[in-house]
Amino acid sequence: MKMKLIFTFAFSMLLVSLSFAQTAEAEVQKVIESLFDGMRAKNTSQIAGVFSENAIMQTIALTADGPQVKNGSVADFIQRIGSSPAETQLDERILGYEIKIDGPMATAWTPYEFYANGNFSHCGVNSFQLVKLAEGWKVVYIIDTRRKEACAN
Repeated sequence: MKMKLIFTFAFSMLLVSLSFAQTAEAEVQKVIESLFDGMRAKNTSQIAGVFSENAIMQTIALTADGPQVKNGSVADFIQRIGSSPAETQLDERILGYEIKIDGPMATAWTPYEFYANGNFSHCGVNSFQLVKLAEGWKVVYIIDTRRKEACAN
């Protein structure tokens, strides 16, 4: 009887842990989805809402001299999206999520393909760092790769 009680308790704790992890992963994924839904809708408030104050954006550019890290800003990104012509359709399609969480910190690896007006533009991988702040999960850092050739992420 005592062993059955211990087993039941341990199994219940395992289920609670798994449920919490899945919920946190779903919350992180929802933040990333909100970013790209906002981009497709050109909703600058929605885009801004996923980022923490002073978030960092970078991209890895492939140059003749080799890969170089280029700095960007959230404000510039939001401005570019918001000021793009109404007929311009921007669609970043996330191909999958690999999310890891430790307490209030999460990382997400998201292969993607980017389309402008329905035409393939480039592909690569986004690497997101998020922190769970008082108001919820926020992106504090993003870096991405960009390739013109077809990706086999």
